[in-house]
Amino acid sequence: MICTMHIKNIGIIEDLTVDFNNGFNVLTGETGAGKTLIIDSLGIISGDRFSKEMIRKGENHSFVELNLFLPKQQNTIDGNVVVSREIYDNGRNTCKINGRLVTVSELKEFMSNVIDIHGQNDNQVLMKKQEHIKYLDNFIGNEILTLKTEYIEQYNDYNQIKKELKNNYGDEKEKQRKLDLLKYQLNEIEEANLKKGEEEELYNYHKIMKNSEKIYTNLIEIEQNLGNNAIEAINNSIRCFEKIEDLDEKYKNKLIELKNIYYEIQELSRDVSDMNNEMIFDEEKRNNVEKRLDLIYSLKKKYGNSVEEILEYKNKIEEEIYYIENSEERNNELKKQLEILEGKMFILSSKMDKLRERYGEALCKQINEQLVDLEMPNAKFSIFKEFDSNKKFTENGLNNIEFLISTNIGDDAKPLVKIASGGEISRIMLAIKTVLADSDKVPVLIFDEIDTGISGKAAKAVGEKIKIISKSHQVLCVTHQPSIAAKGDFNYFISKKVKDQKTVTDIKLLNEKEVINEIARISSGDITSSSINHAKELRKAC
Repeated sequence: MICTMHIKNIGIIEDLTVDFNNGFNVLTGETGAGKTLIIDSLGIISGDRFSKEMIRKGENHSFVELNLFLPKQQNTIDGNVVVSREIYDNGRNTCKINGRLVTVSELKEFMSNVIDIHGQNDNQVLMKKQEHIKYLDNFIGNEILTLKTEYIEQYNDYNQIKKELKNNYGDEKEKQRKLDLLKYQLNEIEEANLKKGEEEELYNYHKIMKNSEKIYTNLIEIEQNLGNNAIEAINNSIRCFEKIEDLDEKYKNKLIELKNIYYEIQELSRDVSDMNNEMIFDEEKRNNVEKRLDLIYSLKKKYGNSVEEILEYKNKIEEEIYYIENSEERNNELKKQLEILEGKMFILSSKMDKLRERYGEALCKQINEQLVDLEMPNAKFSIFKEFDSNKKFTENGLNNIEFLISTNIGDDAKPLVKIASGGEISRIMLAIKTVLADSDKVPVLIFDEIDTGISGKAAKAVGEKIKIISKSHQVLCVTHQPSIAAKGDFNYFISKKVKDQKTVTDIKLLNEKEVINEIARISSGDITSSSINHAKELRKAC
């Protein structure tokens, strides 16, 4: 249950703290005082979307915090739990459960087991088709729970085996598809006949070919400079040193050095000349080199960033092909296990199907009785149940379940989500909730103006049903109907006042006299002796 709720900076709510109680909590008050903002705040703390326009004017963030008390069976966390969400105008969220930071999605998942909000436009759990089978199974109780527990164990094993088979390429089509792809890749790499280091060699050769004219021009100039200038200049210098070598030892030593340089330059000149002769390229070879580089580039795009990586990938392909072609024995064993499990799961699914058939009729009967009480005598609630004989197993077996309703004589049964009237949706939902009250595990139910579109006997009946639900759930109900407000265990009045030139929301738990006055006010618009007497009569009738 919600013990305490704290709201800051949402709409006209500045800073509001309210303690709620177990049972039927009724919220009434002035138009525009902030009743809807309180329900919106419960939606925010439950993980709903938040618009920054909801932040109170002049503030940069909103804050909602709940102090909950949860029975152990409701959540893995039990006892006192503090849940909070702080949202800033830049979109940043801070969500916490017992002081631990969580994501919005984690908060939403946690709160989905705590609060169920029902309103005219809410996409409530009851309106989701996939939840209907859970409601039916909760109605059936332990009789199906035992079967379902055994089934879930087998279903988990079933999925694990299917996963392993998929990883082992147990599916023949998938296996063949993968083999064909791997063999194509292997053949493509093998045909290329790649060798480590060849890419660099080819690239260097191609680089020289592309720059052959530039290389040839510079080599010619070098050869000319060496042959015509350098060698001749050094030769002249040698002759000069020879004329003076006998005069001093140092001239003789320099002559020897210069002769060595002369021989080296001669050798260098011959090398440059040879390089020039090598610059004549075979055009066919050039084309072959370019084709080879293109092939390597194409393979690199598919299989690796270098020839070495491509060859490593080739080794992995060979290993995987071997693994796939030799996995048949393990796969055959897994397929046998899968076949055995499918047989067991089919038997359990068939048993669950029969239970759902039998109890589904009882559930429909009870809900239709509730609809009569809710002034919908011509409505007929039914359940569409389908059994998938093709064995497409789900976590619930082989059943497809959906709740249907026809609201008038002669109408075809339609899914709940197709019902147009808000008043009808509210009463249908209350009928279902009343029947399922004991099996519904969500401890807190919020009813936001679900009495819209109904009045008189229907409104009175709605109040009675909510009262029944509040025996097994904490209920918070925003209402404008005096016959519903009169049934409250705890009545809160929401008002607005001006504080420091700003409008703020206030909430007060009413005493019995104040409850009578409030019922009188919403009954006739004014608090008069006759409206007070009427309010007392409504209160006494509860």
